[in-house]
Amino acid sequence: MSDTPFGFGLPPEEPDDGDEGKKKDQQSGGGQGPANPFGFGGLPGAGGFGSGPGGPGGPGADNPFAAMFGSLNPTDLGAAFQQLGQMLSYEGGPVNWDMAKQIARQTVSQGSPDGTKDASIGPADRKGVEEAVRLADLWLDDATSLPSGAASAVAWSRAEWVEATLPAWKELVDPVAERVGTAMGDVLPEEMQAMAGPLIGMMRSMGGAMFGTQIGQAVGVLAGEVVGSSDIGLPLGPAGKAALLPVNIETFGKDLSVPQEEVRLYLALREAAHQRLFAHVPWLRSHLFGAVDGYARGIKVDTAKLEDVVGQFDPQNPEQLQEALQQGMFQPEDTPEQKAALARLETALALVEGWVDAVVHAAAKPRLASADALRETLRRRRASGGPAEQTFATLIGLELRPRRLRDASRLWASLTDARGVDGRDALWHHPDMLPTATDLDDPDGFVHREQIDFSELDKMLGEAADKPDLKKKDDGEDENKGDDAG
Repeated sequence: MSDTPFGFGLPPEEPDDGDEGKKKDQQSGGGQGPANPFGFGGLPGAGGFGSGPGGPGGPGADNPFAAMFGSLNPTDLGAAFQQLGQMLSYEGGPVNWDMAKQIARQTVSQGSPDGTKDASIGPADRKGVEEAVRLADLWLDDATSLPSGAASAVAWSRAEWVEATLPAWKELVDPVAERVGTAMGDVLPEEMQAMAGPLIGMMRSMGGAMFGTQIGQAVGVLAGEVVGSSDIGLPLGPAGKAALLPVNIETFGKDLSVPQEEVRLYLALREAAHQRLFAHVPWLRSHLFGAVDGYARGIKVDTAKLEDVVGQFDPQNPEQLQEALQQGMFQPEDTPEQKAALARLETALALVEGWVDAVVHAAAKPRLASADALRETLRRRRASGGPAEQTFATLIGLELRPRRLRDASRLWASLTDARGVDGRDALWHHPDMLPTATDLDDPDGFVHREQIDFSELDKMLGEAADKPDLKKKDDGEDENKGDDAG
């Protein structure tokens, strides 16, 4: 669980005119300071909370609205009220996704902490990605029985990654956000809920804005780190599109002493392997997303803390909600069901990442001198808890870390040795054929265990469904016998 699971703050927009814009911003009091929860720091003339008249020690230092309004001219004040009005009038789902998208784009425009900026994709990068994915698919043909799953190969900027993956984030995050919205209404006694309708509506609108702000920031930061559409083991991009981010690939490989072409090709192998798995195992996507949702349903809201916030809520002091959410209001239920849900999710992630790791290594080892070094680098990146894990810990209190990646990779490699590529990949035909967490503890036992052939079972069931209803036939024969007897 993250220390600040749902805190929020909106970064200022990066000026379009580079250093000149920064100088102007500094002259207008737009320096760095504590995050402005409502995004007004990006408005013209609106100094950050930590600077100008509203900065620490200045007038209104304890009141962000006073600090903000004190530095606004009448025109900007109107824009600020308009933006606040839009936030409070939001009546959509549990997350304000329009706000999330806007903030993610703003976060991307600032550049990543290492100083690299987003950039439009040029023809050379597009061609390089297309050729890398094409070659990767050719190599993978020898390492897996699953055919290519990439109908196209695309090179994305960070901003394009944000646009393309937001639908998947929505599917993953909305269930948890919905629990919070429901809890906000349930903490009041039923007889008071009708009277407090406007207040509850305002709180839900602000809750949607808070989620949207936090998610937007997290996704924007993640866009500066990911190298493809499947870094976290979940299919975040559109089906059939193998996507790589050239700007981030260059940053990733900068200190590895490996030629950039090899880095790009190895990452293309991983992306193409994920695409094959998700394209040709039709139940896998819903299985993974269902495991996330099953775990999310077991996360409970600290209603005592929420009741305290609602009871003391002051519409003129909305940052109370921010402070409460920053302190953490979500925790997994310590029940057998919740532990089982977490085990299912961790095992599913490990099996996906372990299969990709084993298959990519088999394809790359004979062809790339840097295969071992790149494999270990990516394993450590996933196991140590990179930005993807931190993002999910922030959004839904869940660390999507494949803790048993190495165990799963060894098991898939052992299956390849014992049953061949076709026998190994046949396990993806049905979820009940896959190894369990216990099997990861005893890979040899699983490898040599007799497996149920679900394909034969499905065939038998299909044949039975095509046959006439024998019961009706028997009933008809009995009736005829009765008639004869009469």
